[in-house]
Amino acid sequence: MSKRETHRQELSPLLESFLRTRDPDALTAHLVAHSNLPGPRGNLELAHAFADAMAGHDTEESERLWTLCLDMTTISPGEAPVNDPHEFALFCGTVGLGALSAARAQYVEPALRALHALANDTRWRMREGVAMGLQRLIAAHPQQAVSTLQDWIANGSWLELRAAAAAVAEPALLKDRDVALAALRLHKRILERVLRATDRRSEPFRTLRKGLGYTLSVVVQAIPEEGFAWLAWLVDTEDTDVLWIVRENLKKNRLVRHFPERVEVLANSLMK
Repeated sequence: MSKRETHRQELSPLLESFLRTRDPDALTAHLVAHSNLPGPRGNLELAHAFADAMAGHDTEESERLWTLCLDMTTISPGEAPVNDPHEFALFCGTVGLGALSAARAQYVEPALRALHALANDTRWRMREGVAMGLQRLIAAHPQQAVSTLQDWIANGSWLELRAAAAAVAEPALLKDRDVALAALRLHKRILERVLRATDRRSEPFRTLRKGLGYTLSVVVQAIPEEGFAWLAWLVDTEDTDVLWIVRENLKKNRLVRHFPERVEVLANSLMK
């Protein structure tokens, strides 16, 4: 039995108790106790198991589960700072919003609104939860989710752009060529914003730049013809931050291993 399945079995009676009593304390305490925090890596298997449970539960209980996840996301940075075990409950609730709305169409719009707001959270693990929740939504409702992310990119903050980029940079999603092409278009629009940026020393901008330093390579691997052609165009912009982003992506093994000649050509052009 996998760790994820073991966690699901452990969560089952706690969820049943919550649904019966409407008291989330035992469930939350379990998440906190098994968070693996403080530490470099939270218990992702448990977070995925929690999200699976949200998606797989009976329809008539959906409203209570939605409220449970939404309430979890209201824990403030003061109550659950970065790397505090209580932050993990917030993380699980965020991924749970995406999972529940992926399984229940009536929650798609409210989930996208909630994740949009949460994308600006000051805690990096919280922002990772937003990306993971979005990935579940994209898998189930690709057109609606991607269309909403386009709106984020047109008008959103740097952290909202970072959430969009991270959400679509998932190999399993990019097996669908339509999703992969949409992911490339999203990245093009994000880089257009970067090229026009004037506040490049801000921390949110630096966070976006760091994220783009790997997300592009995931998309390019999925659609190499279109992806490498666009990377070559980016090199020609001669923009310092854009060139840094291209250079970082060309270092990634997913490109070096599978497309060594193309990587070499672009790497050489960066040295001119």
